[in-house]
This record gives sequence, C-alpha cells and structure tokens, in this order.
Amino acid sequence: MRSRGRPRRKETGSRLVGCDNYTGVGRIVSLDVGDRRIGVAVSDPTRTLARPVRALRTTGLDGDALQLSATEVAQLDAEDPLDAIVVGLPRRLDGSPNELTPRIERFAARLRERTGLPVILQDERLTSVEAESRLATREKNWRVRKEQLDAAAAAVILQDYLDAHARGIDADPSRS
Repeated sequence: MRSRGRPRRKETGSRLVGCDNYTGVGRIVSLDVGDRRIGVAVSDPTRTLARPVRALRTTGLDGDALQLSATEVAQLDAEDPLDAIVVGLPRRLDGSPNELTPRIERFAARLRERTGLPVILQDERLTSVEAESRLATREKNWRVRKEQLDAAAAAVILQDYLDAHARGIDADPSRS
C-alpha cells in the first residue's frame, strides 16, 4: 500500500497507540476477523455511516487472514483512499480478554505494518448479536442471513466506533 507520510505507529503493551488525536476526514474500513470469515465494512467519507461490504472466507488467523485482509484494504483504498482500519477486538462480557484477544491484537499489529494505515481496536462485544437481530427484521431465510452476518457485524463495529468518535468518547476498550 502506498505511503502517506504518516509516522510509524508504536505498540506499547497490548494496545496500539498513535491514533489518540487522529481527526482526519476520510473513509475508514472495519474488519470483523474470525477463524472462518472476515466481515468487511466501510464508512462514508464524512464518517457518519457504516455499510457492510462483504465477507471473506479465510483459512484462519494462522492461515491467509492477514493476506486476504491486506488485499481487501488495498482494493478499497484504490477505489477511494482510506484513512484508518478498525478491527473488532473480542472480549468477554465483563470486558476481560478472552483466548482470541491476543491473537487479534497481533493480527492488528501485523496489518498495520503491512498496510501502513493506523489500526484501531474497537470493542466487539455483542456486535454479532446486534447484527443478527437487524438482519432478521429484513431477511427471514437463516441461510441468507448467515452469509451476510460477518459483514453486518463489521458494520456494527464500525458504526459503534464512528458514533463514539463523533461524541468524543474514547472508543478503544484497551484504554479503560
């Protein structure tokens, strides 16, 4: 991906930093990363609305997830430049890390290195439940909903980030 003259982001502990005062205006892509699929969503240029794009099939975090994600980000960036990537960070309902949390943090760090874009970790608790609920109101066929679920969950993650950012709330769960 092309360089935009951004300073390298540092990683301290388990959270990515470097986006604390990030106020650019442009599109943001969101990824809901799982072991079988990666949901992709993108914001509008004003960072008001998130929309689902697609779900990518993957062989897992230890397989082709990084390559698939970087390729998708590059394609979306070529269509209309992206300013950042939001990656859903899985946690338990009480907010504590689960077994997938450190793997997603490593994935996010590698994605940041690969793309050169800032990567923001966003709490993804209950986003799949919300996405399923929203899809169920429009689509009665469960098989069709299943194919749309990951992209819809990525859109919920991104919309949560956009809404929190618009209100000036720190949306990074690792800072709480």
